[in-house]
Amino acid sequence: MSIATEKLAFIASTAPDAEAAFDELTRLYGNVPLSEADVVVALGGDGLMLQTLHETMHIGKRVYGMNRGSVGFLMNDFETVDLPDRIARAVENEFHPLKMTATDAWGALSHSLAINEVYLFRQSYQAAKLKVVVDGHTRLEELICDGLMVATPAGSTAYNLSAHGPILPLEAPLLAMTPVSAFRPRRWRGALLPNRVCVDIEILEPEKRPVNAVADNTEVKSVIHIRIAQSTELTARLLSDPDHSWSDRILAEQFND
Repeated sequence: MSIATEKLAFIASTAPDAEAAFDELTRLYGNVPLSEADVVVALGGDGLMLQTLHETMHIGKRVYGMNRGSVGFLMNDFETVDLPDRIARAVENEFHPLKMTATDAWGALSHSLAINEVYLFRQSYQAAKLKVVVDGHTRLEELICDGLMVATPAGSTAYNLSAHGPILPLEAPLLAMTPVSAFRPRRWRGALLPNRVCVDIEILEPEKRPVNAVADNTEVKSVIHIRIAQSTELTARLLSDPDHSWSDRILAEQFND
């Protein structure tokens, strides 16, 4: 099924290449407000793509990215010719973000969304001490580590991979729970969880061992408890070229040296 592309909204990062691409593409194809667009075209790197997906999840817009940044794992190759035809042939990937509900040391609640991962990390020289509960069952009474993350398939090739977590196919109904520098239990290397579960993490000894929590680019300091669950109300929609789909890219990462 082809994707309507009569109206395009272009968004660019502040990188010089992205700004030059914005000027050229808006001259060729016009530019409409985000609310009126059939497809949003993001020009930059992976950071801009994540930002754009966050901005468009609530309004159901499809996002097509072209790499004008550094890594660009989430982006398609940059080309100005026949852009509407490329978008019409693109493969659509839909996924739900994680919702993080955090309680800080002063009792304040905050809610944040994560497309890549929710990550807890020690705030000081002291290792974090965490209690991990999955769907009401205590799975780790005490985890001593530098950090702990819960990553989506979309985020499994990001920080999760750097921490030696597993790469998850985009279609897998799974989440990766991955520790960073786990000290006790020493042999624990993480877990694969069904994406329907609810994860509660309690910070033990929070005054002695303060912990911060991050959902993508939103940080909450000095948390004492967080809850992580997949959002069923919101959907991020990302478009990729059929000869270089996002699913193929994630699969290929598993065979890279």
